[in-house]
Amino acid sequence: MLKKQDVLRMIDMIQRERNVERDILFHALEEALSMATRKKMGVEEGFDITIDRKSGQIFMQGPTGEMEMPSAEALGRIAAQTVKQVFLQKIREAERDKVYEEFADQVGKVVSARVHKLEGPNVIVQLSNRAEALLPRSERVHSERLHNGDRLRVLIKEVRKEGSRVVTIVSRKDPEFVRQLFETEIPEIAEGVIKVMKVARDPGYRSKVAVYSLDERVDCIGACLGVRGTRIRNINDELGQERLDIIEWSDSLEQLVVNSLKPAKEIQPEHVFPDVDNNSCFVLVSDDQKPLAIGVGGRNVRLASEIVGWSLDIKTPAEYEAGLLADEGGTDDLVEQDEPETPVVESTPEPQPEQEA
Repeated sequence: MLKKQDVLRMIDMIQRERNVERDILFHALEEALSMATRKKMGVEEGFDITIDRKSGQIFMQGPTGEMEMPSAEALGRIAAQTVKQVFLQKIREAERDKVYEEFADQVGKVVSARVHKLEGPNVIVQLSNRAEALLPRSERVHSERLHNGDRLRVLIKEVRKEGSRVVTIVSRKDPEFVRQLFETEIPEIAEGVIKVMKVARDPGYRSKVAVYSLDERVDCIGACLGVRGTRIRNINDELGQERLDIIEWSDSLEQLVVNSLKPAKEIQPEHVFPDVDNNSCFVLVSDDQKPLAIGVGGRNVRLASEIVGWSLDIKTPAEYEAGLLADEGGTDDLVEQDEPETPVVESTPEPQPEQEA
């Protein structure tokens, strides 16, 4: 059906074009030829075909032993089509498995990509080896404007097989994207000297990254910033207009609250009052620092709450005192209402004696 030289030439050509291992291609062709032969013979088993990897010679093992391989004319046009279809399907499956194995190990990692094309709200990006990945609307930063050819970095979030294809989902919105950028750009984090404890993110607007140094001699904030901000600049460039707060992690809840509420200043740990039963903290701040502590639309205090893991209630001293007075007034009213009223007893007239007729 196929000449030896044709087999080897075809295998070598496909290997160069598709970058699939030769042994996989030989197995695919053997299976395709075996299936076509069984179909022609009208049987489901037997007629197994092997190909010599060096010479390209084709051998067929039939029910009675080794047999001569039928010619292309003997098998017919339908068998030839079957060989072609099965062989191409096996090649696509091999390509799929190769891509899957390459990127499945990179889930959770940041890789370089290039915008290939825009499909409505979704973006198709091209990764290494010309493999494509999907950046869906749900994983995009809505304030970003992407164009064909733009180079960017993405987080590989999911890799799955769908039929003969591999679907790779990437993200620029996930908080893990920021964490991985820090691991890539800050050597001390990659080495394990500094640890990223928590990331809270409002994509496109603000991120808070809590870091902790395992070595007392290493300043975790300074190491992340770099000399004149050189290290953090690369991360800022990747995040665009998104503000980035690097805060120092603390085992003290009160100090962690103070650190997390930055850029608000002059908040004292003794002005943080935890409510352990409700996992909440009441924080006293000055009048001029309250807007910074809360942030636009409550963004800063919301992200700080995510870092701490507790809900935060921000008040000024005046608001706190007004709340106390209101509570005291409400208590007085309650006491006045609870005072028992004097019961009113209605008198019942005594019965009069009956008059005689």
